[in-house]
This record gives sequence, C-alpha cells and structure tokens, in this order.
Amino acid sequence: MLWEGRSDLPATEFIDTVRLIDTPHGPARLHCAAAGSSRGTLVLGHGAGGSVEAPDLVAVTVAAVGAGWAVVRVEQPYRVAGRRAPAPATALDEAWLAVLAEIRPSASQPLVLGGRSSGARVACRTAAAAGAAGVVCLAFPLHPPGKPEKSRLAELEAVTVPVLVVQGDRDPFGRPPPAVDRTVRLVPGADHTLRVDPAGLGAIVTGWLTELIGTG
Repeated sequence: MLWEGRSDLPATEFIDTVRLIDTPHGPARLHCAAAGSSRGTLVLGHGAGGSVEAPDLVAVTVAAVGAGWAVVRVEQPYRVAGRRAPAPATALDEAWLAVLAEIRPSASQPLVLGGRSSGARVACRTAAAAGAAGVVCLAFPLHPPGKPEKSRLAELEAVTVPVLVVQGDRDPFGRPPPAVDRTVRLVPGADHTLRVDPAGLGAIVTGWLTELIGTG
C-alpha cells in the first residue's frame, strides 16, 4: 500500500510515510501523506539542490492533506545520493515519470503534479506523459535572475491542462503571465522562497484544487 506509517508534519489525523522507489537514475525517496480517503493525489518536487522540507512545500502539504488530498513529496535520485548539483533535465524527467508509474495504481485520482522552482519545471514538462489533471507551480523560475531574455515560458505554455502559478512579487526569477487555463497568484512581499505567508499559500493552492475538481 502507498499510504502507511505515521505523521511527522504539523497537522492532525493524517498518515505520513517514507519509501524508496527505483528509477533509471537511482532510488528516489517519497514522503507520502494522507488523511483517510482522499479527493485526489498531489505530487510535488523540490527545487534545484533543494529539499522536500522547503517551507512552501511543507505548507502546501499540510494544507492539501487538511483539505482531503493525498500528497507525495518526491526527492530526486541525485539528492538521495547526497549531491546538490542538479541532474540534467532529461534525467530529472525520467526519474519523475518512473515514480509516477509506480505510485499511480494505488494513488487516488485525479492526479495533480507540481513542485517549487526546478520541480515545477519538471511537472510542466511531464504533465502530458503522466496524464496529469493539473499542475501546481510554486515559484516558477521564468528566467535566471537578471536575464529575462533566457525565458522558460515555453515550458508553461506547453501544458494543456489547468495550471496554477504562485509567485512572490519580489521573485528575481521573474513573473509568468496569466493565460487561458493558467492562473497566476502573487504573494505580496515574497521572494523566490515563498516564506512570507505559509497559511495563505496553502489556502491559495487548496482553493485552486477545489475549483479543479469542480470543473474537471
């Protein structure tokens, strides 16, 4: 079973477990949380060289579980191996898709992908192949700081399902524009870490997830 174990997150009455899954690039580590029966599954990836304990990922996990979703936070194999330098994009995508293939049979539907920064990019690039119902992007890195000409907007525009982007209004990585099926919510005073308002961040994501189910 996917959902077994005990909670170590600051919320009540939900289950949290850690497990390893083999991928073509080494084992990935999954942190799975749920509160009984679930309305769907949200799978979240970390930023480049980052951790699944990033404040925004934890805030969204707590809020989503409280709203009745199962949440899986995925540590990429390079981080499990103790490296901070990110793997190439193709390796990140392949490992992510291997994880999704493994958990899908026991995961509640709909399946929503997401992550912060680099993890949001992975979710966008793999949404179609994974059959995702939606994508949640926390601090999407539209371009490197100070280099708006190196835009990654094409990765967002390639997604054909509804997308939520939550961005700090002081994020040096830019601000993606809204579009049809792409909602952009700004967090006042927040930078790329989205640390300013954890409760507000969680409310933004869970509200959007509720709308997604209602319109799906």
